[in-house]
Amino acid sequence: MNEYSEIKKLIYDSDAIIIGAGAGLSTAAGISYGKEGFAEHFPELVEKYHMTDMYTSSFYSFSTEEERWSYWAKHINYLYNVDAKDTYKNLYQLVKDKNYFVITTNVDGQFSKAGFSKEKVFEVQGSLSKIQCAVCCHCKLYDDLELVNKWLKEDKDCRIPSNLVPYCPRCGEKMDVNLRKNEFFVEDDNWQRLNRNYQQFIRENKNRKLLLLELGVGFNTPSIIRLPFEKMTLEFLDTRLVRVNNQYLDFFYSIENKAIAVHADCHEWIKKLSS
Repeated sequence: MNEYSEIKKLIYDSDAIIIGAGAGLSTAAGISYGKEGFAEHFPELVEKYHMTDMYTSSFYSFSTEEERWSYWAKHINYLYNVDAKDTYKNLYQLVKDKNYFVITTNVDGQFSKAGFSKEKVFEVQGSLSKIQCAVCCHCKLYDDLELVNKWLKEDKDCRIPSNLVPYCPRCGEKMDVNLRKNEFFVEDDNWQRLNRNYQQFIRENKNRKLLLLELGVGFNTPSIIRLPFEKMTLEFLDTRLVRVNNQYLDFFYSIENKAIAVHADCHEWIKKLSS
């Protein structure tokens, strides 16, 4: 039995599937967080701020709020305001009839856009579609996509009008994008509920045939997906792990007899698996 046939059989035979997705999955799908195409898409950001990629630019210290939200409008529009990519659509077709749950460190909303139930997708690190009080004076998130469209429309020379700068409706402080980057990250009621649902899904399926599909997960935050997946594979009797990555394939735990490491681009691998 070849590798693809073996993995297809694991998917078919499984009682439950947990998909763990990192930035490598979205990069393979064509949503680049890195340097690829950055200068082409954002020449004004390169010229004015000497930015090089979507990840490091998100930590840039802007002089004004007008400039900061001009940047975030471009960032959110590029990474979030896009349709579902074929990579995610094909992945959904593979598991849509299975008992599945998704945990992801990605913030681009691709899973729900591709058809995955929002009730089964835990976005641990936040979402580009939400903003929050920058000092977390209250645990509520606010939709930002309509604001993004206004910011883009009114943007001039990498600045938005002052009257469009958002401030916290409760304390008057600055607002921030709901991304986990400091101690003020808001874990709202929906985040808490999905976290509980994820933990419950694990408890319900730990003694069944559980398949862990780890896709494009690196070492930025290994304690969220990578190491927990390995630990579950080690401790749960009938759990198998499939790790797909074009760089990081080594295991921390000795689980080689229960795991398959696939050196591949996630897009090409999912495309071939779903064909």
